[in-house]
Amino acid sequence: MFEKVLYPTDFSDVSLHALRNCIPKLIAQGVKELHLIHVIDITIAEFEAFELEDIYREKLEGLARELEGSARVEAVVRIGIPSIEIAEAAEERNIDLIIIPSVGENIWRRMFVGSTASNLARATKRPVLLLKYVQKEDGFELSGDCSEVFKRPLVTLDFSKCSIRVIKTVKKFEELIEGGILLHSVDYGNVDELEHNIEVAKKNLEKSSKGLRAEFETEVMVGSASQAIIGTSIAKGSTLIVIGKKGRSFLKDLLLGSTAERVIRDSRVPVLLVPCE
Repeated sequence: MFEKVLYPTDFSDVSLHALRNCIPKLIAQGVKELHLIHVIDITIAEFEAFELEDIYREKLEGLARELEGSARVEAVVRIGIPSIEIAEAAEERNIDLIIIPSVGENIWRRMFVGSTASNLARATKRPVLLLKYVQKEDGFELSGDCSEVFKRPLVTLDFSKCSIRVIKTVKKFEELIEGGILLHSVDYGNVDELEHNIEVAKKNLEKSSKGLRAEFETEVMVGSASQAIIGTSIAKGSTLIVIGKKGRSFLKDLLLGSTAERVIRDSRVPVLLVPCE
């Protein structure tokens, strides 16, 4: 399991809900250290940032006390540009996983265009778990149970070096997997090459599955990668989608409508983004 988890919070309703209702269930699955972080945005607070530091530290430490138990909980307040501070904190503490919750579908495009989340996704070298919540009249609801997020992952592979990183990340929570799917979408080549490309993809998926102890089915789809991923996740009852993201081009890809952006936008389950550069 991911032993060191970083949870950035802005004290919003959904952030606090996830912290109190989802994070404890993830901790119970083997997390040893939980690092809570709040970054006071220097570009907004300016000189007031230093006056607010003690106030927010007290507030964050209060949340840390609520979660004390099987895991060590640390509260960190920093001043600066949020995405940079969060990414640096993750590196300094050798974090295994960053968790970010959000609400709804339209929020994703707003989040990923010129926001803390988009910049963090580009800056961090650590996996990012995006929890997708739906707002209800009486609060927030995650699509599924937090204690089952890692049970039935759909793992997308493109057979590049990125896929190696994706497999290594999956091994981090392999003991929690009851059964997963390795998926590749053939959306390249001409019609004459289609049958050959499908057979090559099947063989590559089989090779990849042998590197995992957990039981995985293999699926090769033809056509749009994002549609194949979303459709298969629904049909197979996946609890998580694992997909690679590629460094500095990530924001550009999102703006142009990349596979990752469409999966994040349309997925009904949490998405684990794995950095590949």
